[in-house]
Amino acid sequence: MRFKIKVNENTKHADICTSVKWGLNNEAYSLSDDYTILKWDPNSLESSKFVDLEGYGTDFDFLQGQRGSTDLLAIAFSDGSFILQQKTGKVEKKEKEAHKGAIISIKWSVDGSLATCGEDGALKIWSKTGIIRSNLVQIDKPIYCIVWSPDNDGILYCSDKMIYIKPLQAGQKQVQWKAHDGLVLKVDWNHTNNLILSCGEDCKYKVFDTYGRLLFASAPYDYVITSVAWSPNGDYFAVGAYDMLRLCDKTGWTYSFHKTNQGSILNIAWTSDGTICAGAAGNGSVIFGHVVERCITYDKWEITLTEDNKIQIIDLIDEMNSEFDFKERVINMSMKYNNLIITTSSHCYIYSFRNWNTPYIFDIRDSVSQICQCANYFCLVEVSSGIMVYNYEGRLISNPKIQGTKFEHLSHKKIAISNDLLALVDGGNNKVVKFYEMNSGKALNFTVEHSLEILEINLNQTEMIGERKLAFVDQNRDLHITPVHKKDIVKLAAMTDSFLWNEKFDMLCAISDQRFVVWYYPTSVYVDRDLLEQVKVSKECTDLTRNSQILSFQDTMVQIRRKDGAIMTQSVSPYPALLFEACERGKWEKAIKLCRYVKEHTLWAALAGLSLQFKELNTAEIALAAIEAADKVLFIQKIINVESEKAKSALLALFFKRPQEAENIYTQAKLYYRAIKMNIKLYKWERALDLAIQYNVHQDTLLAYRQKYLELTGQQETIPRFEKLAYDIKKYDWVEIKNKIKQEKAREQQS
Repeated sequence: MRFKIKVNENTKHADICTSVKWGLNNEAYSLSDDYTILKWDPNSLESSKFVDLEGYGTDFDFLQGQRGSTDLLAIAFSDGSFILQQKTGKVEKKEKEAHKGAIISIKWSVDGSLATCGEDGALKIWSKTGIIRSNLVQIDKPIYCIVWSPDNDGILYCSDKMIYIKPLQAGQKQVQWKAHDGLVLKVDWNHTNNLILSCGEDCKYKVFDTYGRLLFASAPYDYVITSVAWSPNGDYFAVGAYDMLRLCDKTGWTYSFHKTNQGSILNIAWTSDGTICAGAAGNGSVIFGHVVERCITYDKWEITLTEDNKIQIIDLIDEMNSEFDFKERVINMSMKYNNLIITTSSHCYIYSFRNWNTPYIFDIRDSVSQICQCANYFCLVEVSSGIMVYNYEGRLISNPKIQGTKFEHLSHKKIAISNDLLALVDGGNNKVVKFYEMNSGKALNFTVEHSLEILEINLNQTEMIGERKLAFVDQNRDLHITPVHKKDIVKLAAMTDSFLWNEKFDMLCAISDQRFVVWYYPTSVYVDRDLLEQVKVSKECTDLTRNSQILSFQDTMVQIRRKDGAIMTQSVSPYPALLFEACERGKWEKAIKLCRYVKEHTLWAALAGLSLQFKELNTAEIALAAIEAADKVLFIQKIINVESEKAKSALLALFFKRPQEAENIYTQAKLYYRAIKMNIKLYKWERALDLAIQYNVHQDTLLAYRQKYLELTGQQETIPRFEKLAYDIKKYDWVEIKNKIKQEKAREQQS
C-alpha cells in the first residue's frame, strides 16, 4: 500500500498554506496566509476561491451537522479572534478577543461545541452560537493542538513536551504524560481504535494508548515532524515533515515514503472514507495522496487496488490475471469464503470465485466503513443506515435496529458475525456484548457481561448453532471464551495480542506472551476443564513481537503480520480438521483410527472432548483411556452400565460438573432417590434433606446415611434439622432401607 501523490504545480496559494480540511462531497479546502480559503477537486486538482479573509487565518474547521452537512465554518486568526461563517459567506458571529495572542487550533465537536486554544495557554469551550461556556485550561505555555475525545466528554491537547487529556466534567482527574523530548506540535485521537498519535520537534512521531503508555516510537527523522493524522478507519495514519509524506500502519511501521519537494507539510486531513489524504504545504501547494496498491489475499487469489477505481485479480497457482474498472473510487474490499466484496461511494459489487465476469451489484445509501463476512452472509456497516446484512446474491436479509452505537466509529474488532448471529459490543457500555438474529435482525434477550471493557470479539464458525461460542479479549489483554446462549466465561490466556477462530472448524489460535497457541477444541472446557490444557499446542516464537496481528486462519495455515509489517505463516497440524470432519459425520470408528495412527496426546484429548460433547460414550472411554485419565474412564464405564437414559443424562451432567442440572434431570424423571444420593456423595446434606422433605421420600434412608457418616468421621451432629429428623424417626432398619433401595432401582429399570 502506498500514496499516489498528486500536486497542481500551476495552481497554489500565494503564501504559506497552514491548514486543510475536507467537505461533505469530498472537496478539499485550504487556508493560507494570502487571506484566502481555496476549494479543491482532488481528482482534477482544479481550485476555486471559497472565502476572502480580513486577516491572517491560522486554522479552520467545518461543523458536521445532520447527514454530514458542513454549513457552519469556524475560522481562527492570528490576532486572537475567530468568526463563525455560513458556507454562503454570511458571518454569524465574530469574537474579537477570544484569546490574547494568536489562536493556534480550533475544533468543532459532533454535538456543536467549539474548542479553541492559543499562544496565551488558554483552552476555551464555546457554544454553537459563539458564546463562551468555560475556560477549561489556563497554563503559562502555548497550547499547539486540540482534539475532542471519541465521546466528546474530554479534550486532548499538547503543550511544551507534554500531552494532556482534560475531562469536561468538573472533579475528574486530568491524565498527562511526557510525550517527546522537544515541543509537541500535533496530536490526533482516533475514534475507532482509541489510540493517540503525536509528533514533535524531536523529529519523532509516536503512538500512545489513552493511559499514556507508549506503543510505538519512530526513529528520529532528518527534520522536524510537523503534522500527523489518523485515517478515520484507524488502520493507518499519515506523517508530514519537510519535503516528506509518509503512510504508516497503526502499529507504526511504514507502508510508503514520499519526497514531495513542496516544503514542510503543516497540516494533514483525511476524507471520511480514508481513501485520500490532503496536506497543506509550506510553498502554498495542497498535496493529495491517494491510497493505492491495497492488497488482500485468500486461498489462491490476490486482489490489488492498482488505481483509485481499478483492481487487479491474480490467480497465484494458475498464473492468470485480469483487471476490473469501476466508475467510482473503490473504498472498501473484503475477500473471504470464496467471495469478493467491493464497495464504492454508491454501489456494492459481489464477485464469486466461480464466476468473476458477472458480479451481483446493488446500490448503497451511504458510505461503508466496515465489511464483515461469514459463510452464508456478509454485513456492511453504513454511517447513517447502521448494519445491513446481505446474502451473497445481494439480497437484503435484515437491518438490525441498534441504539447507542456510532457506526462511523465502529471498529471491526467490536463486531462479529456467524451464520445465525451478529455480535456487537454495546456502544453505551463497552463491558457488554449484545446479540442479534441474522435473518430477522431482532435483538436477542441474552447478553454477555464482563467486569472489564471488552476490546475485541470473535464468533466461531461451526455449522452447529448450539455450539456457538464467543471469544473476546478484555482491557487486561486476557483471552476469554463463553457460550453465547449461557454466560459461562472461562479465561484461556493472558497477555493476548491477537486471536482468531478457524474459518470452518472449532479451533482457536492466539498470540499470547510471544507464543503462538492453538486450542484444537477449546469447547472441551465445558465438558471437562482438565481437557483444556491437553488440547492446547503452544510454540515459542521469538519473531512474534508485541502487537503482532493474526490476519487469517484458513484450513491449517495461519497468516500473521508482525509489528514491523512483515507477514509470516504458521502451520497447524492437519489432523484436527480431519478429526472434526469425521466426528461431524458421525464416523467415530474412523476418528479413533486416525488418533491411533497419529499417536498425538492433543488429538486424543480433542477426540475425548468431541465425543463427550456428542455423548458418544464408547468413543469417549477409549479416548480418555488413551490420555491415561483412569478416574474419568471408570466414571464413563459406570454411566454406560446404567440402563435408564434419564439417569445417564444426569450422570453425564455430573461429569460435566453441572450438579444442579443433574439434580433437575433426576427430579423431573421422579428419580428422587438418585437425586438424594447424588447430594449425599457431594456432601450437600442439607440439600439432600430439602429434597427428601419436599417429595416426602427416603427420609429414613437419608438419616441412616447421615448417622453412618458421623460414626465414620467421629463427629457429633451439628445441623439442627437432622437432629429434629432423628427425633421424629427415632429408629430405622438398614435391612428395610436396603430393600427400599432395591425396589427403587427395580422401578427405574421398569420405567
